[in-house]
Amino acid sequence: MNTPPAVYGKFGLTLAFTELALTEMLHDHLAARGTEPDTYYGLHLVGVRGAELDRAGLVRQLDRSRNVQEPGGELLARLEADGLIQGDERVAFTEEGKVFYLELREYVIGPTVLLLDQFEIEDIETTVRTLEAITERAREVVA
Repeated sequence: MNTPPAVYGKFGLTLAFTELALTEMLHDHLAARGTEPDTYYGLHLVGVRGAELDRAGLVRQLDRSRNVQEPGGELLARLEADGLIQGDERVAFTEEGKVFYLELREYVIGPTVLLLDQFEIEDIETTVRTLEAITERAREVVA
């Protein structure tokens, strides 16, 4: 059996520490704006996956997230009560929610730019493609 490269042994732990650091940074950044992390995660999921998932699918995704503390169904109900989302089977932004989400997304990208602009764009693109491929492979293995 071939010995795997040493960097393979560092990969998972490095990824875990990166996730923790980025999550902490995001939560601090959101707190400075007075936005609860659950609100951001819920709106971001609707913005990114809302068109492809029904309400039950969104709830499942939220409930699976280690970063969302509020139960998914309750979070969506709160966002709806706040006038940010609407819909029974399919969830979408209200006009107010769309504006709020776009402003929030613009706000959140600031720290991302600060972290990533030290690297060549090609390196970032390669990293994203690699992580997407690893995620897909891991889902296939688990399934």
